[in-house]
Amino acid sequence: MFEHNYQVYVARGIVQHYSQLRQLQPAEQTILDLLSDEWSSMKMLDIGVGGGRTTQHFSGVVQEYVGIDYSQEMIAACQTHFPSSSQSRVFEVGDARDMSQFEDNYFDFILFSFNGLDSLSHLDRLQVFQEISRIGKSGSYFFFSSHSLQGLEREFNWRKQISLNPLTTYVNLVMFGLLRFFNRSISSKQLKSSDYEIIQDESHNFRLKQYYVRPQEQIDQLKADFDNIKMYSWKSGLEIANQKELSINSDMWLYYLCQIK
Repeated sequence: MFEHNYQVYVARGIVQHYSQLRQLQPAEQTILDLLSDEWSSMKMLDIGVGGGRTTQHFSGVVQEYVGIDYSQEMIAACQTHFPSSSQSRVFEVGDARDMSQFEDNYFDFILFSFNGLDSLSHLDRLQVFQEISRIGKSGSYFFFSSHSLQGLEREFNWRKQISLNPLTTYVNLVMFGLLRFFNRSISSKQLKSSDYEIIQDESHNFRLKQYYVRPQEQIDQLKADFDNIKMYSWKSGLEIANQKELSINSDMWLYYLCQIK
């Protein structure tokens, strides 16, 4: 899974795509505003920085900014678009599973955006959580997004693809057919009973294999090393404050904010 997805992220067209992105997701803007009084004293690590989408929004407000990506091509794009004028902003190649280049208890805020964490296997994912817990200070923030298995259930139901607009229905059913084709071994029944699944979804024309997780399973994975776990809607940027709000949420991915123990 690691090698499969890596080959996608080093492709020239994919690097160019991520280099052109600049807008924050609604939940990212929420956190940027929420912590506005704290940024100036923070050392920030931006994991899976890609082409620098989040760089322009965060690097100018924090005390120290480090962006890493396992794609040398992505890092080169960042260095081109954001030439370093000081040591307060650095880009380097790095693997989230092994961040031994960073000392223990160093960062105040760690970001892993755009579902970058979902490019890894289950065991690799747990290793990343341990590494983040190691390099972040006690009480520091970890903010990331991840695909929601709850949201995916709708996509596996062909009846949910029907619209009053015939063209929309056609497009939806074509995408449904492709999703089912690339995931022939996974049934709707299996999906409903799983805590997480590896799905070859429509990202970059069904080239990526991605980790989808149920929100409660994601919370359980975090509990060993993190406290004060909160969830935010990808679409609205609003906090999902209770079980009722979560039960009706159909976002394809969610954002999680937590603090290192």
